[in-house]
Amino acid sequence: MNIVDSSAWLEFFAGTKHGERFSRIIENTKSLMVPTVILYEVFKKILIEKNEETALKIVAHMKLGKIIDLDLDIALSAGAVSMHTKLPFADSVILATSQKYDATLWTLDSDFKGLPRVKYFAKSG
Repeated sequence: MNIVDSSAWLEFFAGTKHGERFSRIIENTKSLMVPTVILYEVFKKILIEKNEETALKIVAHMKLGKIIDLDLDIALSAGAVSMHTKLPFADSVILATSQKYDATLWTLDSDFKGLPRVKYFAKSG
């Protein structure tokens, strides 16, 4: 199973070279999980930068993966993750979700660099 972080989704939808590296993961919807906090982050960013119609189209594409709601187990796990890693709320929820489902987290966000089961790619270089 795979989770694609908001940073990677945004690059993918922008059509950048950084986003291209995630296309294989995103297009394999049978193995794709999408935590609701990632839907929130991507929707909000597109809503701010573009418009609601574009943001809703992007969310429709993201919904091809399995949507994972923030439940009690993930919330409590995220609290512990945040305490140990110092990650902010959304990142803690994303990491806790990936841990609960034994998924690989794909990201361009350096906050996740070096964490287990995370595939981090630097945006520079």
